Formats: sequence, C-alpha cells, structure tokens
Amino acid sequence: MKKKITLKFLAILIAAMTLLPSCATVFGGKISSCQRTKPSEGEPTRPIRAVALIADVLFFWPGAVVDFATGAIYKPCDK
Repeated sequence: MKKKITLKFLAILIAAMTLLPSCATVFGGKISSCQRTKPSEGEPTRPIRAVALIADVLFFWPGAVVDFATGAIYKPCDK
C-alpha cells in the first residue's frame, strides 16, 4: 500500500513540475514585442529578470529554458 502512495505522489509531483515549469512565464505578465525579438547586430543585450532566473534555477531548472525560449526572462522595454 505504501508503494502506491509513493508512486501516486511522484506522479503528481512530476505533473506539477511539467505544468508550471517557469517562474517568469507564469508570473511575469504579458510578454512585449521587444522581449520576443532578438537584438540586432550592434544593439545592447537585453537585461534579464534576476529573481525569475534564480527561482528557475532553484525550483526547476528546465523552466529557465522555457523562459528564455518565450522571452519572458527578459525585462520589459521602457518604450
């Protein structure tokens, strides 16, 4: 009986980790167009949300990949 509870708990934990993978994507708000576009040659790099990156690394590091892929990890533009 105890083995079933452990497997059930593990399944719920894995499901939660895959459904809520990244902090900046979930809690960062709407992603602006400047966050989505890569800077051109010679333009300055985009600043990263440090708190979201640290949370991604501490809680579930593959979430950082999702945040970078969606552009949610970058700070919104001042425009």
